[in-house]
Amino acid sequence: MQTFSAPYLTPEALSTFIRTALAEDVGDGDHSALASIPAEARNRAHLLVKGEGLLAGMQLAPMIFAAVDPALAITPLLADGARVKHGDIAFRVEGPARSILTAERLVLNCMQRMSGIATYTAHLNNLIAGTRAKLLDTRKTTPNFRLCEKWAVLIGGGVNHRYGLFDMIILKDNHVDYAGGIAQAIAATHAYLATTGRQLPIEIETRSLDEVQQALDAGGITRIMLDNMRPELLREAVALVAGRYPTEASGGITEQTIAEVAQTGVDYISVGALTHSVKSLDLSLKAY
Repeated sequence: MQTFSAPYLTPEALSTFIRTALAEDVGDGDHSALASIPAEARNRAHLLVKGEGLLAGMQLAPMIFAAVDPALAITPLLADGARVKHGDIAFRVEGPARSILTAERLVLNCMQRMSGIATYTAHLNNLIAGTRAKLLDTRKTTPNFRLCEKWAVLIGGGVNHRYGLFDMIILKDNHVDYAGGIAQAIAATHAYLATTGRQLPIEIETRSLDEVQQALDAGGITRIMLDNMRPELLREAVALVAGRYPTEASGGITEQTIAEVAQTGVDYISVGALTHSVKSLDLSLKAY
């Protein structure tokens, strides 16, 4: 089975996510299963695909089942990143019937949304195939579900941007305005990093060619974001940067415009819709 890994996918982070998600759903007990199913009952179920897209969450599902009950046995039939269609079976699970029912909703919630994100990511990636641009996600994620959503972007062939506010500095328009300008924001950032002993990449957001030039004059950065620029302006900005720093197009980019943006020569394109505006893939856990 193909595996996808990232620095944030630690055993501790995954365990914490699953534990808190189960606490939210199960509380002091799955009383529907406890009331209606004999304790000794065993059964089996399979994950039925009821739509078309890219499958995601196949590495996560066994972890959820194991957290609910180590006696549950999972047989994976497909892998993360597999193209699926209506009628496909992703995995089979067998064991204590109560435990299957208790784990069902969390497995489905995770896999349906992750698969929707992976599917849309793959779709946008296809639209920019043949260009140098790499597709980035953003922090526009569901609170407490970022781990799964960024994981799904990887499965769909995208690239993760910073995970949170702690692992990269992005000086956006409000930072620049509050600091008094691009040069001031960059200088203050270097002073902060020196004082705190941190080493973090620095990206600066620019809104015009003049601001791009200011960022180039200031230097000491890792990447230049080109925010809400029309394709013709993006081309000018990329030419102005001239390869001195990687460039990232951001702001209002849709599937109708992303191909034209990619053709401007930018290195990265960040799209918030990867995680905030996707339709979940229809999946169902069925007894058989």
